[in-house]
Amino acid sequence: MLSYPEKIENEEQLEELLSRPGKETIRMFSKLEGDLIFLGVAGKIGKSLASMAKRACDEAGVKKRIIGVSTFEDNEQRTKLEKAGIETINGDLLDTRFTDSLPKAKNVFYLAGMKFGSVDNLSLTWAINTYLPALVADSFRQSRIVAFSTGCVYPLVSVKSGGSKETDPPEAVGEYAQSCLGRERMFEFGSIRNNTKVALIRLNYSVEMRYGVLVDIALKVKNQQPVDLTMGYFNVIWQGDMNDFVLRSLEHTGSPAKIINITGPEILSVREVAKEFAKLFGVKVTFTGKEAKTALLNDSSHAYELFGKPKVPTELILKWIAGWLAEDKSIFGKPTHFEVRDGKY
Repeated sequence: MLSYPEKIENEEQLEELLSRPGKETIRMFSKLEGDLIFLGVAGKIGKSLASMAKRACDEAGVKKRIIGVSTFEDNEQRTKLEKAGIETINGDLLDTRFTDSLPKAKNVFYLAGMKFGSVDNLSLTWAINTYLPALVADSFRQSRIVAFSTGCVYPLVSVKSGGSKETDPPEAVGEYAQSCLGRERMFEFGSIRNNTKVALIRLNYSVEMRYGVLVDIALKVKNQQPVDLTMGYFNVIWQGDMNDFVLRSLEHTGSPAKIINITGPEILSVREVAKEFAKLFGVKVTFTGKEAKTALLNDSSHAYELFGKPKVPTELILKWIAGWLAEDKSIFGKPTHFEVRDGKY
């Protein structure tokens, strides 16, 4: 049984928790063939995901090249990765010569994507979310690929439905979601054409102390700003649990590509979560808008059949976030815009 602290004191402790591999992940790495490459490693998820892979290798007693690729606009992020034992390569993945020159690792994790501000730069959004996946699918045709997608490719569904399943047809609303569906289609095309084993991860939503839907709600409550109820319900999963599931998805890649929904087991109410944060902060909460009968929701039953249930409960995450924000610790300052219902992020 894993033990978790009542409070997360600093970023070092947070990073340790986010990158702590489970026993099944360590067991998988003990028999995994080939090196690993993480494309788009400098985003919010990349460091903890690559670090978990490195720790799993160390605990399994195996040596592999673990490579992180990004433009590394923040040199501090690159330094942290290298200190964690991850080899880094700096370059623009949209440059076909650069992408083709990368080491052809057996195991590829595709993390590159654009969401924030996508409505203001639609051509770049499509280039990163659809054109780049086509390049990667071709360049790494002989690898296994686990690619991040999003639950945004599903339509809004009834809260009573339990959420969208992998067998439900996508219905991408807005150009961001459409470009993400384009990403999936490019990897699916490469998978079928080249017999490349692929897993597509439809994620809703990953959270930790510095960003995510829960942080967005908590900040509103803490600052005594009205909480918008327009998108009244949502799913989340602790990023450490998500990292564990994503790494283990290597064992479930297929041709045609396999789709895996990843999120937490509960459908959470914005209203009730905000009330809980109000208790934790000792403030009053106000609301604006009214809950609709539909929301963007995922059903991750299939993922739990493959990987088991997430280990970190939502109640504990709420306490961690409230404690973190109460002490004004650092956050990424990148709101999720989870309230959006028209697809314009």
